[in-house]
Amino acid sequence: MSVGYFITGTDTNVGKTLVSCTLIHALSACGKAVVGMKPVAAGHGDDGAWMDVEMLIAASNVSAPRSLINPYALIRQTAPHIAAIEMGIEIDTAVILKACRGLQDIAEIVIVEGIGGFRVPLNNRHDAGDMARSMGFPVILVVGMRLGCLNHALLTAEAVQSVGLPLAGWVANQIDPQMLDFDENVRALQQRLTCPLLGVLPFTPGVIAQEFTSLLDISSLQQVKVGTLQN
Repeated sequence: MSVGYFITGTDTNVGKTLVSCTLIHALSACGKAVVGMKPVAAGHGDDGAWMDVEMLIAASNVSAPRSLINPYALIRQTAPHIAAIEMGIEIDTAVILKACRGLQDIAEIVIVEGIGGFRVPLNNRHDAGDMARSMGFPVILVVGMRLGCLNHALLTAEAVQSVGLPLAGWVANQIDPQMLDFDENVRALQQRLTCPLLGVLPFTPGVIAQEFTSLLDISSLQQVKVGTLQN
């Protein structure tokens, strides 16, 4: 069975899709067959497409059915459990796990992009952390570098570790170009997070993920014990 990584973030809109796509390109450049997965997407554009899903499909070098890549496409951009209720459905983590198994059958590496933060509710019983735990994949944390990110990053790391998942690494994504003491904040997280810094992504509006590939150091990922899906 293939391996995978679960990409989470300190909040919504911190660059999970950008990092996921960049990681897919970096692994593809190493000769790996890689596919991206967005189990739950909330909010489509004016063209009726879910941009995160489209970006992951475009970055992947393995073709897969959309039903496996994105089992739940929710219309409104709000908390996923609320958007699902409005559509008269319930997000079922068993459906998500089955889709992930299907992707593992056709790709060497599956990059799973979470939704929102690590503890965002999916239904009345499960949240994104439960979904990640059931997959068993090491987690990569995307830190949206802005005021308050230190607390958000450290709390997210604690949440990941509390469910028994290893942190494979973290990425500093400069989402606020006016952030004061940017380098000092990066150093503070390097001192406190017990996983390697995979890269620092500068604020670059309109950047294409492939352009950031050289900024990620994925060499340490090969040293992480990668989990497999639980039965």
